[in-house]
Amino acid sequence: MPTIALAVAYNGEPFAGFARQAEDHVKTVQGELEQALSLLYHREVKTVCAGRTDAGVHALGQVVSFDISEEELQAKPLRSLQRSMNALVDEAISISAAEEKAEGFSARFDAQWREYHYHICTQSARPVLIMPLVWHLGGLSLDVDAMNQAAARFVGEHDFKSFCMAASAHIIEADGRSTCRNVMTCGVYEEVLAGTPVITVRVVGNAFLHSMVRTMVGTLVEVGRGKRSVAWIDEVLQARNRSAAGQNAPAAGLTFWRVGYEPYVEDERR
Repeated sequence: MPTIALAVAYNGEPFAGFARQAEDHVKTVQGELEQALSLLYHREVKTVCAGRTDAGVHALGQVVSFDISEEELQAKPLRSLQRSMNALVDEAISISAAEEKAEGFSARFDAQWREYHYHICTQSARPVLIMPLVWHLGGLSLDVDAMNQAAARFVGEHDFKSFCMAASAHIIEADGRSTCRNVMTCGVYEEVLAGTPVITVRVVGNAFLHSMVRTMVGTLVEVGRGKRSVAWIDEVLQARNRSAAGQNAPAAGLTFWRVGYEPYVEDERR
């Protein structure tokens, strides 16, 4: 049975997250995709994603996989599938590619690393062109060098319980699972988006806990504002308590950038 992978991007603003909800009236990315696939194949189609994003979080390089039959693949070639999907899904979703994978491929379980970018804008004026994509801290000065030094302390395998939503951490531990994750790179740098200067936090890891990246960003902002030292990151990690970390940064600034299915190799791309 062929497995198909879709390369998906979306503006997360109109969605209650990626994952399909029990209530049919709740708009989700997975719900949109599965509804379109069910219309095309005249049956229920279940999908798996590389990384479940929360309400308001965007994606540039999401991957979604699902199984079809040989007959379905012959009846609707991949190029036709891509065009049809783009015609059926919400305009906030774009499918840039459809590819056949080895049977049994899973967008989630075969992923070896995931990359997220978080954008912060500190200019006083509202960044109208990119407002839906940033955390606007109007007029606030951030020490990017200190934030970058602090970000480096996240690299490696650590227990990130302090950076996980408390309710989710409780469920994970009740199931006997670990809150340890491996962060392969974490850096903070300045760039320009649509003519607007922004501060970008880039994180690559094998997997992430619920709200982990957004809490990492909120914690780094405390360092950038001079309220906390670079070494504070170590204290927060050791605390294993959500209350020890900074705030959960707003969803709008976060984008699921890309996912890798081969071992991670650091490069110059951002």
